Amino acid sequence: MDEQGPTNGCPGCRCLEARCRELEARILALEEQVRLLTAALEEARRAGKRQAAPFRKPKTVKKPKKPGRKRGKDYGEHAHRVAPENATVDEQHEASLPPECPRCASTNIEEYVETDEQFQTEIVCRTIRRRFVIHRGRCGDCGAALVGRHPLQTSTCTGAAREQLGPIAHTLMSVFNKQLGLSHGKVAWLLEKVFHVKIDRSTSARSVQRTGRRCEAAYEQIRRDVRASDQVTPDETGWRVGGQKAWLHAFASPRATCYEVDPTRSGQPAERLLGLDWPGRLVHDGWSVYDRFVEAIHQQCNAHLLNRCNELLEVARRGAVRFPRAVKRLLQKGLATRDRYQQGQLSTHGLRVATGRFTAALGRLVNGRFTHDGNRRLANFLHQHLDEVFAYLRHPGMDATNYQGEQAIRPAVVNRKVWGGNRTWVGARAQSILTSVLRTCTQRDIDLLGFFAQALTSPTPITIPP
Repeated sequence: MDEQGPTNGCPGCRCLEARCRELEARILALEEQVRLLTAALEEARRAGKRQAAPFRKPKTVKKPKKPGRKRGKDYGEHAHRVAPENATVDEQHEASLPPECPRCASTNIEEYVETDEQFQTEIVCRTIRRRFVIHRGRCGDCGAALVGRHPLQTSTCTGAAREQLGPIAHTLMSVFNKQLGLSHGKVAWLLEKVFHVKIDRSTSARSVQRTGRRCEAAYEQIRRDVRASDQVTPDETGWRVGGQKAWLHAFASPRATCYEVDPTRSGQPAERLLGLDWPGRLVHDGWSVYDRFVEAIHQQCNAHLLNRCNELLEVARRGAVRFPRAVKRLLQKGLATRDRYQQGQLSTHGLRVATGRFTAALGRLVNGRFTHDGNRRLANFLHQHLDEVFAYLRHPGMDATNYQGEQAIRPAVVNRKVWGGNRTWVGARAQSILTSVLRTCTQRDIDLLGFFAQALTSPTPITIPP
């Protein structure tokens, strides 16, 4: 009988031992990953219970750099407040010397002949009350009733509804609520304390809905402008309507931004706005519903991909860090190549060659064998969208990230934290219209107060100037 151990000389047993060692190593790696993820989950739970959690900084530096811009040629122009053009002095005040010295209490004060000047710009809150004498009559030919309307009127109502607010008052209520994120109660408080106009919260809510109805034509024009744009950056965030779950979709283009509150997180808002046959450039995150736009040129947000790599590097160990590190390095090289091209340091031919090399290198990376689940998911995603990672290099001028969509959605996120969303779907419709008009007017450098005042006083619908 063979005196050697039961595993010596047996190929099957040696394979079993190798398999056991492999499984033991994998168990150790999984236990380490579970420990790290458990610690991260516990920290996230604790942070969620802190009121100031969204504003905390994850790390502190023992010797931080001095804040502000540094001295030298890179500082830029030193700015200071200058007098407005064609400024006139409305009031003049004398800043006289004190009757006695504040240091020694002496009354022997010697006043110089020379004086200095200082100018102050102050805000004077003033309201006016208008009285409109409305003339009535009829047509002598057809007998139709005729009612006069002044360009400053926001309504033709009389009788019990003859007390109206002016166009600027209605405009401020919409701007305070939708642009600055104030609740209707705070809007009422601000108008009473600052402008001495007493209203209820319900008045602010009805005013916002009324202004939204007056801007329906401008909203439809914004939708057409976004559809006609060469590039659109969509994004979405959670919303509430009547306390129930909803979604706020944003579609940002260089000259217009459209918002739409929808009951579901689906691709229907994008399909209604753009159409599945839209042939433009679509810059977005990895949400799969955007893949339905088969005629569009897609660009996967590189910032999201870099964030995924950083998240994997936080929990990956040993050889699992190689793949996200390589992908991150390749994405950063692509962004650096774009910067070189924009600065004139790289020719168009060189840009095309570099793009081909980056795509080929990424293809070789994602075709490897992965044991880490996170690496496998990222590799599968990159393999499915291989031609969409460096599309911004093949089409110069295309954004590499969806920052326009993120910036468009950020004000809505801040407002949601203040007042939670909308109470009714009528309010959600006004939310979509007014935020679209406000954002588009800002992009086109159009006077918000002037446009809303015109929309509220015009007897016919108006649109936003191009």
